Amino acid sequence: MIKNTTKNFVIIKKAKICRSIICKACGFMFRLQTPDYAQVFIFNNERKIDLHMFFVFFPIDVLFLDKDKKVVEIKKNFEPFAYYSPKVKAQYIVELPVGMLKKTKVGDNIGFG
Repeated sequence: MIKNTTKNFVIIKKAKICRSIICKACGFMFRLQTPDYAQVFIFNNERKIDLHMFFVFFPIDVLFLDKDKKVVEIKKNFEPFAYYSPKVKAQYIVELPVGMLKKTKVGDNIGFG
């Protein structure tokens, strides 16, 4: 489950935690339909993590979280076959079905696990 703990609501009920290089590299690639869950990518430290949507066939929303799981950047409606370079460092990246982040803002705290 992914929860906005600042505003106390559930963003999405199901989530997959990705720690391995393979899981992080594949993400939502090669899926034909938008999934009904989020993916959380966990990194060892904060850094700028570029994302691509090569072979992802639907748009997604993305949260970039710092080491304290605070939202530091949001990329909404990340289109298929696009590339994105974030402006800030993050330790966690949460990829969600598009449209899930209407109430979540930069500075909000996010819980998962």
